[in-house]
Amino acid sequence: MALLLRRQVVCIELVELVTDYLEGALSRSARRRFESHLAHCPDCTEYVSQIQATITMTGRVELPPMSEGLLQEFAELYQRWMTQ
Repeated sequence: MALLLRRQVVCIELVELVTDYLEGALSRSARRRFESHLAHCPDCTEYVSQIQATITMTGRVELPPMSEGLLQEFAELYQRWMTQ
């Protein structure tokens, strides 16, 4: 049970560090620990793959320009939210 709990803690830490890992912002030692965990945890490996796919896909999504009416509606919603 203690090993399972420790693994869950490591998995939670990995989730918190995934952005830094993908951006190359982890220290060498943190990156080694991260990759060592990935080598033994198929769930976290899948999670990192999903995050990478999401980043790849969102980098290619092109939204159509918003109409002037929609921009105005967002501005009004924001102003109401700010005054609450």
